[in-house]
Amino acid sequence: MTRKFAVFGNPIEHSKSPPIHELFASQFDLAIDYRKILSTPEQFEQDIAQFFDDGASGCNVTVPFKEQAWAMCDSRTDAAERAGAVNTLYRNDNAQLCGHNSDGAGLVNDLCKNHQVELEHTNILVLGAGGATRGILEPLIAQRPAQLTIANRTVARAEALADDFQSLFAVSATGTDLSGFVGPADLIINATSASLSAQVPINQPDVIGSHTLCYDLAYATEPTSFLQWAQQHGAAQCIDGRGMLIEQAAVSFHTWTGLQPDTQPALEWINQV
Repeated sequence: MTRKFAVFGNPIEHSKSPPIHELFASQFDLAIDYRKILSTPEQFEQDIAQFFDDGASGCNVTVPFKEQAWAMCDSRTDAAERAGAVNTLYRNDNAQLCGHNSDGAGLVNDLCKNHQVELEHTNILVLGAGGATRGILEPLIAQRPAQLTIANRTVARAEALADDFQSLFAVSATGTDLSGFVGPADLIINATSASLSAQVPINQPDVIGSHTLCYDLAYATEPTSFLQWAQQHGAAQCIDGRGMLIEQAAVSFHTWTGLQPDTQPALEWINQV
């Protein structure tokens, strides 16, 4: 029997999720039909209900529906609850809509598994205080860094987000002028959308040391504007979000099927397209 999956978004045509999940399924001789579905905020809830009513096994959710999906859920995992956003939906045996967020695990798995980065006792700087940052904070904190700072153009927003995680870790907050931040950072993560418009969210090169790793959650065929800036100022390593895309997909796939795919074939594929 062919199992039905999909990714909902707007826009959605650019999504690489179908071939990624097809590569995962092929490892288990699992027949799947994974589609890209364009929706709207007004139609999204109805589209999701119809999708599962038609016998689907699960779906991914991307921009701009992650917060809307979170609000729709009857049940949420701890990761989704803390993130305030859902990118993985499924129904349980009681037909309840359940939500998970695999973004943070995807990031940490890419860093630690694919790039052998040790995050314990490190100084981490996260740029941006939006939903992307909220989704990655708890898995980063679980790696026990020495310091974690959120930098955002609106300082109050960074402070509010930091406060939400104080029960887990003493997260610091600052503006994009990085006042009070003691660098250089060991890891700088760009969780803003600046790269999508060829912008760089900060302009303080002294936060980059000879050992600093810079990571952009975004990715493109060429290095993003943030990673170009990081390279120009001597970052030791620059990584884009392709590996995170693969690893968060693997977490979703496991959530739906109970099967743990080998991500290496998908990583090799995405680096060639």
